Amino acid sequence: CKTCPGRVLCKLPCSGEKEVDLAVQSAKAAFKIWSQMSGMERCRVMLEAARIIREQREEIATMETINNGKSIFEARVDIDISWQCLEYYAGLAGSLAGEHIQLPGGSFGYTRREPLGVCVGIGAWNYPFQIACWKSGPALACGNAMVFKPSPFTPISVVRLAEIFTEAGVPKGLFNVVQGGAATGQLLCQHPDVAKISFTGSVPTGMKIMEMAAKGIKPVTLELGGKSPLIIFSDADLENAVKGALMANFLTQGEVCCNGTRVFVERKILDTFTKEVVKRTQKIKIGDPLLEDTRMGALINRPHLNRVQGFIKQAKEQGAEVLCGGDLYVPDDPKLKNGYYMRPCVLGNCKDDMTCVKEEIFGPVMAILPFDTEEEVLERANATKFGLAGGVFTRDIQKAHRVVAALKAGMCFINNYNVSPVELPFGGYKSSGFGRENGRAAIEYYSQLKTVCVEMGDVESVF
Repeated sequence: CKTCPGRVLCKLPCSGEKEVDLAVQSAKAAFKIWSQMSGMERCRVMLEAARIIREQREEIATMETINNGKSIFEARVDIDISWQCLEYYAGLAGSLAGEHIQLPGGSFGYTRREPLGVCVGIGAWNYPFQIACWKSGPALACGNAMVFKPSPFTPISVVRLAEIFTEAGVPKGLFNVVQGGAATGQLLCQHPDVAKISFTGSVPTGMKIMEMAAKGIKPVTLELGGKSPLIIFSDADLENAVKGALMANFLTQGEVCCNGTRVFVERKILDTFTKEVVKRTQKIKIGDPLLEDTRMGALINRPHLNRVQGFIKQAKEQGAEVLCGGDLYVPDDPKLKNGYYMRPCVLGNCKDDMTCVKEEIFGPVMAILPFDTEEEVLERANATKFGLAGGVFTRDIQKAHRVVAALKAGMCFINNYNVSPVELPFGGYKSSGFGRENGRAAIEYYSQLKTVCVEMGDVESVF
């Protein structure tokens, strides 16, 4: 339990070959029913699921906080995004259509947008419920079934989503949940009746999934890691830029793949910006994530906390300066004394070749780096294997658009950060993956196009 460390909430057996096959076969049977329903029929069921989530917002958010350790304040936002996602794709379900193409001599062709079949979703532990909705929303809207495997670190809330879909009226087995780690994921990816895999997680695991999918010629969507740049120009609104930097680094204890952890600050305002960021970071309330005024809860588990601490230790050894935080935090509440808490960290005197600047830490650690020119900062910002996100703060709107056009990243922000409306596609470049979640773009990754050519005259034969 993330809110009472050491307490076992429940025990969930890992799904083996038998359980995975049962889940896939159940989804396959449900797919035959769901795929034959009209888009409007699917729309009504998905709207009902969204309504249930919206009405049970507090209960589900509390479950997610216990599941993950993030603050209840953030968990409520996650649940709101989740029901909005289902509402959005419910609205698109009835509008999915092909096109008619006129051909010579009265002949014509048309296209049909058809579902893929049983899709697999593999989620991450930082946004368990929200990621499951991001994947199931477009999948179900297009007429697919889904078997979802949450992270073994956060197995609980997705089970509630499966119950909600059933309550809303989807065919039994349309959204199935299996539990387990890498072995269960491998069974899913290699199952012959799985048509597509959508994965959110680390680059090494994404590579393995891509290899397994290749053997079955299965399409994949990969939403992987990041080491995103956040560029603060001297003409930016300082207060807004500071708030943006905090949002880009400390949401969900810093455990966010698109976080802007490389904060490039124009040298003219480096000292002023750094001083204000440190002051605001030191005021972040840490502790029991179920308390209303808590803004940073516990990291996911002890090994991950140790890993983040290791990055900070290495940063100091390589010459970075800890301007604030980075140490373990022990809340006053005795039941939380063994919790996985740390103070959010700001690193100064950073260089581009430091490990803390090059590698994804996935914790509340911000690295500040000075720059002098636009050309220079763009070259440095793009000098990474990742390409998930990037941001720019400036009052010069021409400069803002010029900079984001030059950033090699799939999700860019101007004068804000970590805003993820479901209407906008989300996904990365380079090692951060490919394919898109959210927006109309996701429909392309959960459907396939069939072309039909109709001859209205006699066949012109060459024989």
